[in-house]
Order: sequence, then structure tokens, then C-alpha cells
Amino acid sequence: MPAGTTVIITEKPDAMTKIAQALSEGKARKVEKRDAFWYELKRGDRNIIVGCAVGHLFGLDTIKDGTGWKYPIFNVQWVPSHSKKGHEFSKKYFENMEEVMKKGSSFIVATDYDTEGAVIGYNVLSMMSSKRDAARMKFSTMTKDEIVDAYENASKHLDMGQTEAGLTRHYLDFFWGINLTRALTLAIKNSAEKGFAILSTGRVQGPTLSMLYEKELEIRKFKPKPFWELQMLVRIGGKDIPASYEEDKLWKESEADSVLKGSKGKDAVVKDVKKREYKQSPPVPFNTTDLQSECYAQFKYSPTQTLSIAESLYQKGYISYPRSSSQKLPANINYVKIISALAKIKVYQSFAKDLLVKDKLVPNEGKKDDPAHPAVYPTFETPDVKFLTSQQRKVYDLIVRRFLSVFADAATRESNTVSLDVGGNMFSVVGKRTIEPGWTEFYSPYMSTEELLLPEMAAGDRLKVTKLESAKKETQPPGRFSQGSILKEMESRNLGTKATRAEILKTLYDRNYILGQSIKVTKLGESVIGALKDYAPRILSEELTKKFEDETDAVMEGKMSREKVVEDAKEALTDVLEDFRKHEKEIGKKLLGALVESREDARRLGSCIVCKTGELKILRSRFSGKFFVGCSSYFRCEKCKFTRTACKCKCGMCGGVKGKCKCAWKEKVWLPSCQTGYPLPGMAKIVPLGKACEKCRTPMIQVVRRGKRPFRMCVDPKCETKADWGKKNAKAKPRAKAAKKASSA
Repeated sequence: MPAGTTVIITEKPDAMTKIAQALSEGKARKVEKRDAFWYELKRGDRNIIVGCAVGHLFGLDTIKDGTGWKYPIFNVQWVPSHSKKGHEFSKKYFENMEEVMKKGSSFIVATDYDTEGAVIGYNVLSMMSSKRDAARMKFSTMTKDEIVDAYENASKHLDMGQTEAGLTRHYLDFFWGINLTRALTLAIKNSAEKGFAILSTGRVQGPTLSMLYEKELEIRKFKPKPFWELQMLVRIGGKDIPASYEEDKLWKESEADSVLKGSKGKDAVVKDVKKREYKQSPPVPFNTTDLQSECYAQFKYSPTQTLSIAESLYQKGYISYPRSSSQKLPANINYVKIISALAKIKVYQSFAKDLLVKDKLVPNEGKKDDPAHPAVYPTFETPDVKFLTSQQRKVYDLIVRRFLSVFADAATRESNTVSLDVGGNMFSVVGKRTIEPGWTEFYSPYMSTEELLLPEMAAGDRLKVTKLESAKKETQPPGRFSQGSILKEMESRNLGTKATRAEILKTLYDRNYILGQSIKVTKLGESVIGALKDYAPRILSEELTKKFEDETDAVMEGKMSREKVVEDAKEALTDVLEDFRKHEKEIGKKLLGALVESREDARRLGSCIVCKTGELKILRSRFSGKFFVGCSSYFRCEKCKFTRTACKCKCGMCGGVKGKCKCAWKEKVWLPSCQTGYPLPGMAKIVPLGKACEKCRTPMIQVVRRGKRPFRMCVDPKCETKADWGKKNAKAKPRAKAAKKASSA
């Protein structure tokens, strides 16, 4: 291309396409090279190339000095991401971007407007050109109008506060991650048992896991206390309505018996009726954490899954940028234009019309703000929903209904409390009704209101008691965190950022430190935390993590330099690792034991349903190398009574170990034992689910294959839940169908 070419650096292929089409009125020329592409276009008298960085094209790595693994290590450099294992796919984008950057005489960074986007753009600019500054486009949606406005009004310089803060966080996270991973791994290697496994923790991972572990201890330490609850039904308007005693818990059985005795055979006399009308305000707009929590509550989508779905909707231009801390919707996003566009979608038509007749649209906003982006909202570029995936449709519908709800009127509700005297003992019935639904009508698929309409009553009215009894109960331990509530807790403690919390949680799952929807810390996770608490507690310090988060914010505001924060981090980490090294062998021994136990737990599926004495385990065939499910009671030696894998007795024919030699099995005199076994899917990770199929009672497992959606199944191939598997004309996908049946156990 001729001189005077502007190169626009974008973050992902979809964003590149959207920006190129918006700036060229759809006339951009697509240049395909190396199985990737970029766009060339002309706008006014300016030649423009739009390229994409496909995320981070550069990452930090240690400088190899031939000394092998050691810690602490701070000698690092930025290297092309494709040079790292698992990131080879980015090479074609790297080479295309390198070629494109050579054609530019001026540059515009149009990556996501946050610290990560700033780092991506700055690294491409500084590593692939001689420039250290460029113009900066800022936008919160991928709509044509906003993209054009962002281009026409691009700032002349990069936001270096944002860039420096992003670089600071990269250095901190890399130093913490690489050094603590090496420390944990070498501790296992250098322990007396000389084991090997790569374990990791990080600057935010450690405190987050520690927080989950504290909850685990709180649950274990909880001692249930018995109490008695009085349960009464009264006949009101021809129906039996529950009434509550004035004390919800009675700590002595004698107290409950006394109330029962004094109330037995008595009518309930109305003593007082109090009505209260109140307003229920609309919800506030979604920020990232709120959206992730609500998607988990409604659809059981993990935080990373929600962010991925929301990101895909953003890239298509249907919603605003999904990584935001804000609960505010500025007027400049044009409420009327968005709601008018949503009115064209049938399901939102009546709600949108109700809002458009208002004199003024005022959103009910939350307190949290974000200088970079507003709350998450739908744009006026609406999708044809039939082209969205089922997951995209659900998340889009949730975002739209939340957006419309924040402009709606408050709901008007009424509570009606009726006080009842039963033999001198006070009970109450509370009726509730909706007078004006307001915003709740807009958001109805995702909420429910308690409705109990009571007839008019007055003091002195007598009601028949149809049931009165006491029930012995126990106080319950505190609940575990869910994937939704843990994000809110991390946010309240300033652990991680809106963009990183979901990934931190996913890492803890991937490392087998936590498991379950109701999050439980595994034995391995407990051992990691236990070892670090005993010997290197500063690794788990929330205060230390918060300190560096605050200092990173100070870098963004220009109050501290990146160099100062990074040097402080090196000093703190060096001190932490010195404490760790003093107890390396003790830590290693503790971790190795937990690791072995964790691996064994991962093989256990539960008791054998046939012999009732053995345990079903995931085993690997010595002959085929394939994994299968077998009973631990399979072939026991008549002499030592151990299974064939544990038997050390000598074979009577060859003199070798009976469990390992290749002599005929029948000649070795094994005790007749359980031969229960089931095949397992190949090329997959098998995750025990700890529950049984409701049809065949065999263990349930989750099958995870790379690039495919995980599914659940029982291990019995003959189970009726698999009746349609493999049939071409089956109405539903067989695995999904079987999983739905089996997992309801």
C-alpha cells in the first residue's frame, strides 16, 4: 500500500471484521494469508489496514540461563506467545500482524478498552514497530455508529496509566505464578519420597483457596443444636394456612410441650390485623460479577462460561462490553433508541412500549462505577434470535429483561399480618399480594413473588386450628459458596479483577483443589493450604494481595511507577520464598501424600452393586492400555487374600510374582471373586460424580473430551438410559437424553 497508511490494531478476528466493515460501509477488502486474514480499506483520503492480535501475541517468559529450575527467578522477557506450548495457533496471526505493521506510517489501538486490551495493543505497537505511542479508539459496543464515532474522535495518545497498570499486573502475576509453582513442585521432588508433580498457586489463587478452606473449617467445626419448631394450620377461607409461633425456635422440649398443652383444643382468636403497603425497587443494571452470579443462579453456567457467551454477543454487536464493574447506564447510550429497537422483537414488544410512553426514562442505578465502561446492556443492533445458540439466547434474554426492568416502575406490594391468640400463645399468619407488578412483570421468568391472599378479618374473629404439633429439628451449618456467591465474595474482598475472577476459579477447579457446584475443597486443596499456612502463610495473605492491587491502581492513576511496584513485589516474594525454602522437605512430604491420595480418590467410583463388598475403580488394562471400571474384589489370592494387583505370592509354575507373571490365570488358583466390569469411553477424562444412576444404580461419571461439550452418563452400557444411543433417527441427542435421565438421581 502507498505511504500514509494507518494500521488499526484490534484484539480478535470478529472485532477486526466489525471495525473494518463499519469504517468502509461494508466495502473493505479481505486479504487472506497464512490461513488468517486482515482488511484493507479507504476512508476519505486515508488508506487503512485493520489487523488483529487474537489476544496476547506476546507473553512473559523466563530467560534461560542453563541453571535449570530454581527460585526465586525474576529474569524475564516478553516473547512471542506462539513460542510457548499450547499457543502455537497464534503464529499465523503473529506473522500477519508483523507484516501489516511494516506497512503502517501511523497507528490506532482499537483493542478492548481495559488494562488487558491496553497491554495487547502496546506490545504489538512497541514490539513490531519503532513507535511507543499511538491514537486510541474507545468504545463500549460493536455497533457501527459507536465504532465510527470512536474512530473519528480517537484520542491522540495511548492511556499510559492504563497500559502501565496492565503491565504491572502481568509482571506481578507472572512472578507469583512461576516462583510459587516452582517452589511447590521442587518441594515434592526434594521430599524424602522423591515424588514428582506440578502444583501451582498464585497471587490471587492462594488467598481465594484459603478463603474457601476457612469456610470448610467453619462447616466442620459447626455443632448442631437441637430445637423445637411449632407448626400450626388454621382454616381461613376454606383453606388450611400455616401459622408461625412468635418464637421461631424453642430450645427446650418442655417449652414446646407447654405451648402445645396450653393451645390444645382451642380456637385461634384474631387479636390484631396490620396491613402494610410497600414499594419493591427495580434491580440495578448488570456489571460483570452480577451477570455471572445471575447466570449461575438461573442456568447453572459457570462464570467462565457466562463470560465466554457474553463475549460472543458483544463481538456480534448485540450487547455492550461485558467486562465492567459499573452498575450505571449513562444517558448518552440513547435509552430511547435501544428500547425502540427492542420493541421490534415480539417477546419484548409490550414491555418496550410501556416504557416508551414515559415522559422520562430514568434507570435505577447501583453504587458501583467503572471509568472505562458502563454496565452491561443490549444495543440497538438486535439479533435474529433463531441464529443464536440456546446459550446465547438465554443470556441475551436475561440481559434485555434486566435492562428493561431498571427503567420500569417499582412494584407495589402489600403484607397483611394477622396476630392469633391460641390459649394465650401468640401465632401469626402473613398474607402477601401484589398490587402493581411494575418491573417484576418484565423480569418474571427470572424471579417469583410470594402470593398469599387473605380474606378480610377483624379482631375477635375465631378460626379453627386444624393442626398443631412440634417438630424436633437441628440448626444447620453455614452453606458452602456457589460459583455465583464466591465471585461476589472475591469482589467484596478486592481479590482479583472483574476480568480475572472467573479464570482464577476455573484454575482452582482444573488443579483439583476444589470441586462441585456447592464448592468443596478437595484433600489436595486442603493439603496445599495446610502446608502453606503452617510454613509460608504470607503466600495466602489477603492483605498482601490487596496491597499490590491498590498499588496497581495507583500506577493507573499516575501516583506510583510500575518499576517501584514490581521491585516491592520482588522483595516481598523473596522473603516469602525464603520462609518456604526452610521447610521445603516438610511441605513436600505433606503435599506428596495428599497428591497420591487425591489420585486414588479420582479412581474411586463407589461400592460394587454386585458383590456389595468390593469397590468399583477406574483401572487400566495391562494388555490393551484402555481404561475400564472394575471391582476391587476381582481375583483374590487364596493364600494372602489380596487382589491380583496387590498379591506378592510366588507363582507355582514360574516362580515369579503371581500377580504379574504371564502364566495361565486358571492355573494360579485364584479364589472365585467378583468379575464386575464396565468399559469406559476412550480419549477422554473421566470424572466420578459421586452418585448413582436412578435406573441401573451404577456410578455416574462425567466424560470430558477436548473441544467438545462434557456429558454425564452411568457406566453400564446396557442401562435403559442408553437405549437410543447410536440411533440415527433419535429425536434428541442420545448422550444429552441419557444424561438428563440418569443425572436426576
